[in-house]
Amino acid sequence: MLNEEICKLRDKLNESIVTGKDYSIIYQLSIELDELIAEYYRRNKKVV
Repeated sequence: MLNEEICKLRDKLNESIVTGKDYSIIYQLSIELDELIAEYYRRNKKVV
């Protein structure tokens, strides 16, 4: 489920960059994506 959210948000961020959206929108999407990725790693952290 989290993987799907990450993929969707990544696609939205990429489209925003390609279409030249306002920097504040790109920045906000980037922060949201970073937070989702961090959450993914917190949930899937494996002790070696």
